[in-house]
Amino acid sequence: MTEMMKIARAALERYHDVVVDEDGTLTFAHGGVVCAVQGTDLEEGLPVLNLTCVVAWDLPADPDPRNDVPTRVALGAGEGLFGTPRVIRGEHGWDVTFRYAFPAAGLDQKAMGTLLMLVVSSASTMRTELVG
Repeated sequence: MTEMMKIARAALERYHDVVVDEDGTLTFAHGGVVCAVQGTDLEEGLPVLNLTCVVAWDLPADPDPRNDVPTRVALGAGEGLFGTPRVIRGEHGWDVTFRYAFPAAGLDQKAMGTLLMLVVSSASTMRTELVG
């Protein structure tokens, strides 16, 4: 496990139960949102973390624009400063993910935890707005 993933794990474990998968991915849940953190080096000296949150899945399609999932997400459901939502039409309805990638070099445990929790909190807020 790289140093940045160790820092991310320690930061997350202050708030959540974290599982380390065989490939080194960190997984955890926050407010019904399942999240995964993966790390990579884009090039030497540029470590990047990618946080992906599964906000909701199989949300029903609704012809009313006030209830339409893609419209609600586009209009800012769960809007936060960090992260990008994505709505995908799945086999059984709408699936919503929230993703944020950032350079991790130089972040200590406290700063890493703050940044990760800002993203996860936005994903949780979006889930609450979409599924109640």
